[in-house]
Amino acid sequence: MSGYQAGISKFEGADTQVFGISTDNTPSQGEFAKKLSLTFPLLSDFATRKTAEAYGVLMPARGIANRATFVVDKEGKITYIEEGSSAVDISGAADACSRLGHKK
Repeated sequence: MSGYQAGISKFEGADTQVFGISTDNTPSQGEFAKKLSLTFPLLSDFATRKTAEAYGVLMPARGIANRATFVVDKEGKITYIEEGSSAVDISGAADACSRLGHKK
């Protein structure tokens, strides 16, 4: 998340909205966001894990989601996915958002 915060201007310039979704509870997310001085929202999938399940990243045996980055266009179509440890690198998502911004 700190990488996304540091590179937030790359997303703001592409008419996009950055947000994080995790299976952590809301109070934990609030502390995390405060610690990292995040300016974008964190959403919680703690109660049901339905979002993680719908996006195919839920690890049911562990009750958590695999780290992933999704770029979703304004019509709701997923246009880019990055999973695993490389999902913390913002370059792929920033490029995908830039491409979407140029399709207008």
